[in-house]
Amino acid sequence: MRTLAALAGISLLAACGPMTVDRAERECFQRARLAASPRGRVAVGVGSGGPRAGLSLSVSSDYLQGRDPSAVYDACVLQKSGQPPRQPLYTRPDWQG
Repeated sequence: MRTLAALAGISLLAACGPMTVDRAERECFQRARLAASPRGRVAVGVGSGGPRAGLSLSVSSDYLQGRDPSAVYDACVLQKSGQPPRQPLYTRPDWQG
């Protein structure tokens, strides 16, 4: 019983540790995109229940504070992985601001 509790405690502590740089870059890339500009989606359609419409808008506090997306990305990756990003945000081929 004690061994099981110890293993559970170790598992929880391991989950709190730093993540890989690759995973941190993926997660922080989305945060940097939201720091660059709000993101939104509009949906319009007609079905058996009649017309429908939807709107989704995401605005981050980084954007509202005017923070540089590159600085947001760098700080986020460093915080999550304990290492700097492998490639600067603005040189990533998937960055479109």
